[in-house]
Amino acid sequence: MTTARARGLTHGVPAEVSLQDALAAVADPVRRSILRELAAVPEWTKACGTFAQPVAKATLSHHFAVLRAAGLIEQRDAGPRRLNRLRRPEFDAVFPGLLDLVLSHPGR
Repeated sequence: MTTARARGLTHGVPAEVSLQDALAAVADPVRRSILRELAAVPEWTKACGTFAQPVAKATLSHHFAVLRAAGLIEQRDAGPRRLNRLRRPEFDAVFPGLLDLVLSHPGR
């Protein structure tokens, strides 16, 4: 059963994302850090509340929305938690090498 909260999530399809939107999504240091955190863990194991980011909860929610719209992450609800996965294979198929570059760049 899909909850109203989950129905509010929209996910971009990487094949439909413009290069401009993909670059804009990875331009922010907080979003790059989120992507690095997701790349370091198995899919669907990292909940939104567990990201170590120096921003307010509402700001973090905005960053997740940008990453979803760009087709970089997928989110789903599991009880009270919202779990995340990096959509690396799908994104790499459209923008080969871009995610590798983002993930290999250290720090903020």
